[in-house]
Amino acid sequence: MKKLVTILMLIPALALIVFVASCTKEGPAGPAGENGINGTDGTATCSQCHDSGEAFLGKVIQWEASTHATGSTFERNTESCAPCHTSMGFKEVIETGENATAAPIANPTPVNCYTCHKIHQDYTADDWALTLTDPVAMRTDGGTYNMGVSNICAKCHQVNPPNPMPEVGTLDEIEISSPYWGPHHGPQGSMMIGNGGYEIGSGYENSPHSSMIESGCKQCHMSSAYGTQAGGHQMGMTYAYHGHDVVNKAGCIECHTNPDNLDAKIEATNLAIETKLTELQVILMDLGRLDEGNHIIPGTMPSLHAGAVYNYLYVLEDRSGGSHNYMYAMTLLDNTIAALQ
Repeated sequence: MKKLVTILMLIPALALIVFVASCTKEGPAGPAGENGINGTDGTATCSQCHDSGEAFLGKVIQWEASTHATGSTFERNTESCAPCHTSMGFKEVIETGENATAAPIANPTPVNCYTCHKIHQDYTADDWALTLTDPVAMRTDGGTYNMGVSNICAKCHQVNPPNPMPEVGTLDEIEISSPYWGPHHGPQGSMMIGNGGYEIGSGYENSPHSSMIESGCKQCHMSSAYGTQAGGHQMGMTYAYHGHDVVNKAGCIECHTNPDNLDAKIEATNLAIETKLTELQVILMDLGRLDEGNHIIPGTMPSLHAGAVYNYLYVLEDRSGGSHNYMYAMTLLDNTIAALQ
């Protein structure tokens, strides 16, 4: 009985709904509304760098042939080595201001685009900006490297003071425990500004390169590329041409306007430094301080002897044959030889 009453009560409600629905009429469609604002093209920012040109590709293949890319030392990922041997370590220390990373770098990578440029931070052409532009304090005696866009190079390419470091003028002996003791392998930034040598005697001056080349390393090492052999992002200074090694002078001719004179000057400079290095090498080997592989022979020795080995390795590892700072390098060698005789 209750179900019947419920059904009878629903019938009028349903009838009312049908009646109202039948009274509703649709009018003609109104005019179309204005189109909304288009969204940003997903590739609009990418194309600022990744366009149809080949300039970016050129830089990539130059870098792929560089020592930065092909060097086999980026596995040196410990706290003290990672800042210059790994990309991630370098980026960490330029943020922290420390000379070592907080921990070893896992899965290290060599120096690459992300090391020196702010790649994929803004996804615009601003990402080509350098990760470091501030002047760089040398690790030795408070000197500063300030040569514009090449400051980033000097962050790593400088003397890494050995422990212990001999003192000039003392008669104390010094104990060297490792054959790998020395100023390390990339002191070019220090040499450019005349900094970090074991400065025996006097007469130390810098060559014009120290003050005249505003962009430092970049001026010569990143000048117009010769394929993938020199210049550009390969950064080398010589290339093979018809069986001969040729200096890439593209960055030099702005000042040295006569290429033939420049070749003669480079040759004379290299020969003078090589001659002095050989002379000092012979003295150090006769003293029993240097082995045939140009490593210091560990042991206890006068500070002067350790300092002499240090200067020898410093000029040798600069690898410019005097081109970076001939006057400073030659004075280091001359004074060291004189002190040992």
